[in-house]
This record gives sequence, C-alpha cells and structure tokens, in this order.
Amino acid sequence: MRRAGASLARRSNALYRPPRRRISLDLGPDLGCQLTTLPNKIRVATQSTPGHFSSVGLYVDAGSRFETAATCGASHFLDRLAFKTTTTRSNDEMADAVHALGGQILCSSSRESIMYQSSHFHQGTPKALSLIADTVLNPSFLPTEIEEQRDAARYEIRELSSKPEQILPEVLHSVAYGGTALGNPLMCPEERIDAINGHTLRTFMKDWFRPERMVVAGAGMPHEQLVELTDKYFSSLRSPDLRTTSPLARPIVPPPLSSASAPSVVKSMSRAASYLFPTSPPTVSDEPALADIAQRRSSYTGGHRFIHDPAAEFNHLYIAFESVGVCHDDIYALATIQVLLGGGGSFSAGGPGKGMYSRLYTHILNHYPQVDHCASFHHIYSDSSLFGLFASFVPFVEGQRVGNTPSQILPHLVHQLSLLLYAPIPAAELDRAKNQLKSSLTMAMESRAIEVEDLGRQILVHNRKLSLSEMAAKIDQLEPADIRKVAERVFGLESGGKATLVCMGHQDTGPWEEVFQKYSVAGA
Repeated sequence: MRRAGASLARRSNALYRPPRRRISLDLGPDLGCQLTTLPNKIRVATQSTPGHFSSVGLYVDAGSRFETAATCGASHFLDRLAFKTTTTRSNDEMADAVHALGGQILCSSSRESIMYQSSHFHQGTPKALSLIADTVLNPSFLPTEIEEQRDAARYEIRELSSKPEQILPEVLHSVAYGGTALGNPLMCPEERIDAINGHTLRTFMKDWFRPERMVVAGAGMPHEQLVELTDKYFSSLRSPDLRTTSPLARPIVPPPLSSASAPSVVKSMSRAASYLFPTSPPTVSDEPALADIAQRRSSYTGGHRFIHDPAAEFNHLYIAFESVGVCHDDIYALATIQVLLGGGGSFSAGGPGKGMYSRLYTHILNHYPQVDHCASFHHIYSDSSLFGLFASFVPFVEGQRVGNTPSQILPHLVHQLSLLLYAPIPAAELDRAKNQLKSSLTMAMESRAIEVEDLGRQILVHNRKLSLSEMAAKIDQLEPADIRKVAERVFGLESGGKATLVCMGHQDTGPWEEVFQKYSVAGA
C-alpha cells in the first residue's frame, strides 16, 4: 500500500507545474511541521503523512467573538454563503467545480476561527485551493443568495429552540461572559437577520480577513507545492495600513484536548435562539472603535439564569467556572479532570475505555435512574475557558413518584467537584483517565481532515505544531497533587472563582450559593 500511495503522489507531482515565482522556505526543525511565511504574512504549514487523500484548508482568525453591534451575525452568514456566486464563477459553476472534486469541501465558523477546508484526491489540491481562494477573495454576496440564507437562519432558530442540549451551551456562554466577546451568540440573532447584507459581510471581512490572521494548512502534498499555490492565489491579499493586529488573534485549541465540547467539522449546531438572550445587544451608536474591540479581552462575569419551561420533558442544569486559556500548562490537567469526571447518557453502548468507569457514571448515572444525562465539559479559548458539569433529569411533578427538582440534583454535582478538592485521587484512577485522554488524542488524528484542522489552528495559536508525543509527555507528568492544585485554582474556596449556573425546565435551583458554601466550593 505504501508503494501505491507513493506512486500516486509522484504521479500528481508530475502533473503539477508550479508558478515561476520562487519563495524561500523556512523549514524549522523544531516547529513540528514544515512552515513558511509568505511576504504578505500569510503562513503555510504542511504535515507529511501517507494516505490516499489530501486535505487543505484556510483558517482565519475571525468568528463571532470579534463581531460588533454593526456586524453581529456576520460569521454565521459567511459560513452559509461560502462556495456560492463569486465575481469569477456563477453559483452553478461553483457547484459544478465543487462536485467535480469528488471529495468534501466545507466552511465552518466558531467563536474564534472560520475555516474553509477540502478533502479530495491528491491531484485535486490546486482546484480545491482555487475554490477556497475564490470564495474568500471574490464573493459576490448576491441579494437573492443572502435572502435564501435569511430564511435558512429563521428555520435554524425554530429548530434549535426545541433542542436544549444545543441551545443551553450558548446561554451558558452569554451568562458567563456578559453577552459580549466570547458571550456573543454563534447564530445571528433573529432581530439581526434582516440587517445582514453585502456591506455588513464585506465590512467584517475587511476588518478580520487579513493575511497575518490566516494559515493555509495541508496534508498529502509536498510543502513546496502548497507554498507555490498559496502564493499564486493569495499573494494579492494585503492588510489595510490603518488596521492594527489584535492580541486576541488566537483561535480555540483543536478538538483533541476538548473532544466532548468540540464543534463538528460540519455545520456547527451549537447556536442559540435569540429569545434566550434577554440582554439586548449594544446599539450601533454605542459601538466602540475597531481598535478598542481588538484590544478588549473577554470579561468573565459569571451569574445565574433560569429559563422557565413547564412543558419540558427534562430539567437541565449547567454549572461552569472560568479557567485558563489554551496556552497555559494547566490545560492538560483540566483535560484530564474532564475525562476523570466523564459521564454521558443513561443508555450507552460503551464499555471499558468508553467512560463507563468515570466518576459521573459510577456516582450519579448508575445510582439515579431519573438522571438521563450527566457529563463534564470544557470549552477552551485563547485567553479563557469554561469548565463544568451538566445534568438532564426527569422533573418533579405533583402526583408522580419519579422526578427531581434542580435543588435536589445540584448538591450531587457540586459534591463531585468537592471530591477533587478534599479527597485523595487514587493513582490507578488517574492513570486510567490519562490513558483515555491520550487514546482520544491519538484516535482523533486518524482522520486526515481533523489532522489538517488541528495543524491549521495550532499554527494560529502557537505558530508551531505540538506533536502527540509532546502532549502525551505533559499528560504523563501529571500526579494527583497536580490535579488537586489545578482544581483549587479553578473552583477552590481560595480561588475567588465565580460560578455560572444555567437552569431550564420546571423549577429553578433555589438558593444555590448555600449549596456551594456547604461543600466548600467557590461560587458567588
């Protein structure tokens, strides 16, 4: 199989003729990949791995975090309008070119990044990158296509309004970060749908789609080929002189350290209906200058919100604390804690190695059949993260024998946090969690598409590629004392941390601050 793959690679190389312009290659041995920075500051990174397919992607330091009152919802619409009509291709021509690739091409937006990515046969790389460049550099944003996406956005809001597991993480972010920056909604708010037009989208792209905020990453092609192709299609891109680079130009860490909360490589469905966000967005007249937006760091506020839904099938309860950003070494201990707590659904096809021995399974799901789902989560960003637990359970209803109120379930969740602070962590249990984390890291990289996405986002974050062996070494170094120390920093009494609580269903949590005090966990 290796000989066949090599033969295909040689054949595709023979068909490819690079442009005349010559680019000097900076192939640092300590970068974990081949990395070249073009004269306009766009970076090109490749990973040398064998396979039958190639993947290439453009990763942009943009997303809902950087939206203002005037551009709110732009990321959502850019996601949906990708690979539509451009100034060089009609919609039909674009669709025909995409289908001719014979692979998969997509766009996906998140809070801190927007990616355009294609997986295809080796010889399709030039065509794939030309399509990505065309949709980014030459969009037409036809009014008819924007109107179609307005209808689609309204449909999404109606659909997701009935899915608490998709909406509540968005509500959690809004409450945790005060409805700004990382608290901005991923989905365009309903009242903003009609305000989105071509000017709005071009303004957002002019502000944030700058070459120094872009990385082209690939696997399955020679590094020199991708460098020449990037130079061919993106060399005309320049940064406006009046714009300043934001220190927040960092996207979220790729899925491996946070697989339970990572967005899908297809369209992200973790978007919120605007009616769940009572905090009104700022008016355009109050909007600060772009430079102020660029310099502003996300401010964690914490807090509590109850969404009354007496017709809900389950009550839903989320607890979260702010923790460190992606570049902090504590991120490995927190990822291990997430696996240690684990959890999942009450019906699982899992077994050894699938989380069935995690604490939330053994201490909550196995003992309380009325709890339908209970799990830990960790949403990681450049300068902050949200770590916590959630539970979905049968509500208490007069006349029924089974069911609980949020005030009855909350102590069980807080107790699990307190055990990390005040009870010894058995070495065998910690080793199991570390092995499961390393296993999930390794298995995630089996996908070529995830491998390239991981590479592109890591270059945006670290300007280098952290290898699996490097991450595994940091995980192996963790001891029970390290886990307790990090837990104390995040939700220990001396941490000064504030909790974020979101409750949806029949009843509210009641005096939740007293529960945190009872178990000596940071809260109010």
